[in-house]
Amino acid sequence: MRFDLITLHPAICEAPASVSILGRARAAGLIDVRVHDLRQWAGGARRQADDAPYGGGSGMVLKVDVVDRAIQAVRTPGCRTVLLDPAAPRFRQADAVRLSTISQLVLICGHYEGVDARVRDHLVDESLSIGDYVLTGGELAALVVLDAVARLVPGVLGNAGSLDEESFTAREGEHLRLEAPQYTRPRSYQGWEVPEVLLSGHHQQVREWRAARSLELTRRLRPDLLGDDPD
Repeated sequence: MRFDLITLHPAICEAPASVSILGRARAAGLIDVRVHDLRQWAGGARRQADDAPYGGGSGMVLKVDVVDRAIQAVRTPGCRTVLLDPAAPRFRQADAVRLSTISQLVLICGHYEGVDARVRDHLVDESLSIGDYVLTGGELAALVVLDAVARLVPGVLGNAGSLDEESFTAREGEHLRLEAPQYTRPRSYQGWEVPEVLLSGHHQQVREWRAARSLELTRRLRPDLLGDDPD
């Protein structure tokens, strides 16, 4: 799968995409991550990709014509273009699953005051937000989407079976739940003990314990996933 990140600050994106699981996946050819400087599609000697907003106001706005040229230059047949925008639907695990099935994902990182609204209205396939807060730029949001989607590409994670038990993964007919707590050595630390059932070797009991703790943790920390939150 190919990922194209269009940004004013390529250095922010390149390093995180080159280490750990993503770095190994790139080296193995499982994913192709390309980071593009938006300014290369801007005209003039200064390569200006932004301008002052019409109607006045603080900050600068990324220009629609520059973003359009960037999208047209990098997109291939079957791609999907996404604008990272705080004023957009919340990015969820189901979106990561959906996006992991396409051949190319183009992620457009806003910056400064934002992006000309015509980009959202006419140029991209969808807009996504990673949360109800505002960042200095869309680069970190794009990296979140990249990581969440790339790890679902076949072969990127060594143990694909573990995906079935992760947080926010639901089997058919079930609510989303958080993953059950995990423990490792030492068995005892400052009086805090690993639950005995995890040491029993009884796989059915372990599965039952994890299912119960998953439900308990979800009900305590994220009751909205179960429909229990009155809000």
